Formats: sequence, structure tokens, C-alpha cells
Amino acid sequence: MGLFDFLKGKKDDDVAGVTQTAVADAPSAPPAPASSGDSGFYAPAPHPATPFVPPEAWNTEALTAPHPEPSGETPQIGPVDPVQTAALQQKVIDVLKTVFDPEIPVDIYELGLIYDILVDANRRVLVKMTLTSPACPSAQQIPSEVRYKVKAIPEVADAWVEIVWEPPWDKDRMSEVAKLSLGIF
Repeated sequence: MGLFDFLKGKKDDDVAGVTQTAVADAPSAPPAPASSGDSGFYAPAPHPATPFVPPEAWNTEALTAPHPEPSGETPQIGPVDPVQTAALQQKVIDVLKTVFDPEIPVDIYELGLIYDILVDANRRVLVKMTLTSPACPSAQQIPSEVRYKVKAIPEVADAWVEIVWEPPWDKDRMSEVAKLSLGIF
């Protein structure tokens, strides 16, 4: 049998002979998950005509962890409480100053991407922000990072981020510090 015989096609009896030999010699593969909701890695059922077994390297958390799906979650924030907003606003700003756009060496607060920080009586926070452009390559990463960092503040009960496009962002929204850092005068 030649190396490229698979390109020519085989008769059914040839395939059966190869399958029995190849499958008998192949290491056993872990079982495939019973349902699509299992947390184990995807191991397809062995095809009768191939001895393929997924390598062990495919069984890593990066490849097997469930992917976050859009939750369609809407912010559950009540009426804005000025007292709670005043108490938490500076802590939220301090956390926002640790979030950077990967393409720009300035934090998102100094870039002027934060439009509003709202807190209700139950200490639930809504951050209204924008991005430098609708085609921003970090459009998913930055809001997620903002939400989880704000949510990690001990006094905050929950946090949401709302992306807004009005008014559109431009360089005039940047602080003087950001303009100096980027050499914009």
C-alpha cells in the first residue's frame, strides 16, 4: 500500500481491512461527551475508515473551557442614588484608570471613553462608555474588563457596561495628560 493510496479511493473490503488493523493498533481515545453541554473536550466518535485519535495536547483548559455566550443581560439598576454615586465614583474611576486600550498606551478614563458612572441605592453600578471607533478591535475585551474590575470593588454589588455612540468620541474628549502622553498638542 502506497502513502497516497487514500487519494485513489478504496474498495469497501480494503477499508474494512485497514480499519481493523489501524484501530487495533491505535491508542484508545477518551470517550466523546454525552451531550454538547459536557465540559469534557470534544472527541469525535472514531470513524471506521480512519485511525485518528486526538492528541492529548488538545485536552487543555483553553480548548475545553466553555466559551462565554452573549447573555442578553440588561442592566438591572434602579434609580440613581446621588449619595451612593458620590461614595463609589472615585473608587470606580481609580479602577477604570487600570484599563488600557491595547493599541494606545493611555487608560480609558484619560482617553475620555467614560461618559457616565451611575450607582443606585443597592450599589449596582452602570458605566456608560464608548470606544474610539465602532470597528475597535478591542470592542469585546475592554467592556468585559471594565465590568469585571468594577464588579470586583468590595462595595459594589453588581456592575454593567453600556456602550454608547452618541456623542461620538474624538480626540477633544482626551484629558491633557493623555494628549501629552500621545504627543497631541
